[in-house]
Amino acid sequence: MAERRDRAPKKPGGAPRRLAEAPEQPGPGEGFIEGRNAVTEALRAGRTLNKVFIAGGEPDAALRRIAAMAREAGAVVVETDRRKLDAMSATGAHQGVIAAESLKEYCKVEDILAVARERGEPPLIVICDEISDPHNLGAIIRSAECAGAHGVMIPKRRSVGLTQVIAKTSAGAVEYMPVARVANLASAIDELKEAGVWVYGTAAEGSSPLWQTDLRGPAAIVIGSEGGGMRRIVAEKCDFLISIPMRGQISSLNASASAAIVLYEVLRQRQ
Repeated sequence: MAERRDRAPKKPGGAPRRLAEAPEQPGPGEGFIEGRNAVTEALRAGRTLNKVFIAGGEPDAALRRIAAMAREAGAVVVETDRRKLDAMSATGAHQGVIAAESLKEYCKVEDILAVARERGEPPLIVICDEISDPHNLGAIIRSAECAGAHGVMIPKRRSVGLTQVIAKTSAGAVEYMPVARVANLASAIDELKEAGVWVYGTAAEGSSPLWQTDLRGPAAIVIGSEGGGMRRIVAEKCDFLISIPMRGQISSLNASASAAIVLYEVLRQRQ
């Protein structure tokens, strides 16, 4: 295991409660591929797909083959009813399957760490725990790129993928920011820890105030979902829970605002 710094504050006890998980649903603005042949050929050609929506409850061998191909390619397969597929369809001929294409190729966790090594800098990574709003994720990617972060991590399920909406919201930053999509966020956090990275979760009840937390070493910042915060299993993986000072009547910030504040505190400390 890589050596990790020892000047961080004492780890606070406890973890924030787990809130309801976001439902599976298509992200607005995603590029859709419709129909059995079109989706099959996209998979055979190696196109990166965020999700494949398939009509559920139908004993259809062709749809089962497409689902198997999609899972093997790393796409999330979501079973839904035909009425939802009809609502998503632009052609009216989806044949029981619609695929949501990714804006760009996803990278691996080790690729993000390699970017930090190439720059000769301690890693700075943003971990998004089930961010479902593409505007929020786009804004987080924009802030991460501006603050000099080395990459962003998102989970495969219950999270928006890389879409055209994110491209617009990020003002093009998504083209420069490596994004890793992982099957298990908790396991990915363990991988970062093995690489010597400290993991800081953002939580209103965190006992490490942001201004008093040392963020100069290798750091991964966890941003919880909109309105839900971090899941319990993710919060328990964090080394520290940090809180952003609040002085107004509203007790929380949205996910992208929280990410920007923490990222720029990291940048301030490192400079």
